[in-house]
Amino acid sequence: MPPASSSAPGSGRPAPASLWRDSDFRRLWSGQTASQLGEHTTAVVLPLFAVLTIDAGAGQLGVLRAVGQAPVLFLSLFVGAWVDRWRTRTMMVLADAGRALVLGAAALAGLFGRLGLPALFALALAVGVLSVFFDVAYQTSLVRLVRRDQLVRGNSALEGSRSAAQIGGPALGGTLVSVLSAPIAAACGALFFALSFLLIRRIRRPESFPAPERPQRPPRVWRHVHEGLRFVTGDTLLRTVCLASAAFQFFFAAVMTVYLLFLPRELHLPGVFVGLALAAAGPGALLGSLLAAHLPSRFGHGTVLVCAAALGDGVFLCVPALHSSSAVTVPALLAVNVVFGAGGQLVNVTVMAVRQSVTPDGMQGRVAATVTFVGMGLAPLGSLLGGFLAARWGSRTSLLAAAAGMLLSPSLMALSPLARLGRTLPAPEHLPTGRTRARR
Repeated sequence: MPPASSSAPGSGRPAPASLWRDSDFRRLWSGQTASQLGEHTTAVVLPLFAVLTIDAGAGQLGVLRAVGQAPVLFLSLFVGAWVDRWRTRTMMVLADAGRALVLGAAALAGLFGRLGLPALFALALAVGVLSVFFDVAYQTSLVRLVRRDQLVRGNSALEGSRSAAQIGGPALGGTLVSVLSAPIAAACGALFFALSFLLIRRIRRPESFPAPERPQRPPRVWRHVHEGLRFVTGDTLLRTVCLASAAFQFFFAAVMTVYLLFLPRELHLPGVFVGLALAAAGPGALLGSLLAAHLPSRFGHGTVLVCAAALGDGVFLCVPALHSSSAVTVPALLAVNVVFGAGGQLVNVTVMAVRQSVTPDGMQGRVAATVTFVGMGLAPLGSLLGGFLAARWGSRTSLLAAAAGMLLSPSLMALSPLARLGRTLPAPEHLPTGRTRARR
């Protein structure tokens, strides 16, 4: 006999007294934490290895980062269509198994002295492709695992785990590259992905949204992609989320490319301090995750979005004023990254809850992929721009210009209906046929 409170009315999802008593949610959360830790470790290992060991130039570093980000541009829309027809657990398990194998092979190649720049390009591309599958799938999996009234708490927990990964990943990656070697750092990333694989594959609950039949012919995929694009472009809130995300990711990619040159070469910081400076965003993001569970319902989702984005993005304007001879350089970098992490995480959690609340279950994967495609699709171009500017203008001037560009994102949100969202999340509007109509 099932327990009396086994599900919420009409949802088909369990309704435990607490989200943390749900063993399947705990498996998703812990597996995603391990996966994000591997991703953030790898994201620092590759560029630091290129800069500190291979002595890559600004243009080469920009290309390396662009190669790792390019799969978002070319694959995310198709991945979103596949996620809406496949089990998200299966996709996450396969993606993490693939990343563990790729990084394990890279670690072996590094031990034999064959981890040069071409190998780093190939590694960044492979990890980037698999990361697209995992990231779209995990954003969709929560909607199929918990009730809608648990989305904000669930997203806060998942984003909090990403914050924990931001704390440990960059510091661990920078330390391992500096003290030991890039192959050892790559091996650690492989272990994290393997752990995520073992945890997520233990999720037992059937997903609440039954996937439709898989199409037999390729044109059906294009139709699903088109439906996702049309839904997002027809919704004013989602359209604004896409534009603001695109502006942020483009200039943030440029900022990070220059930043990874500015810290070791202009400020003369060793790899350990570079890793610690990047990791400082983690405690800030953890704080942002905690605040995201309370501030939107108190001050309004729109107010929190605009203020958090303006504060988090604007603080990077302080970085070009730092000098290596100053005693406050490292503490200032830590403070900047804490504020950036807190503001960014507030935006991430709030935007994800808004996006999920206005999207029907059958469109979650495609909407997540479309937002990722538009938002992250410009990141490779931003990385190339950062390398180009640093080579022409120098890292200090380029960093100032790119950081100023990041303020375009909160400006777009402030001028849109997104800024007028209140304390409660909006809900999707449905036509009698079950299709969702575009919001005015």
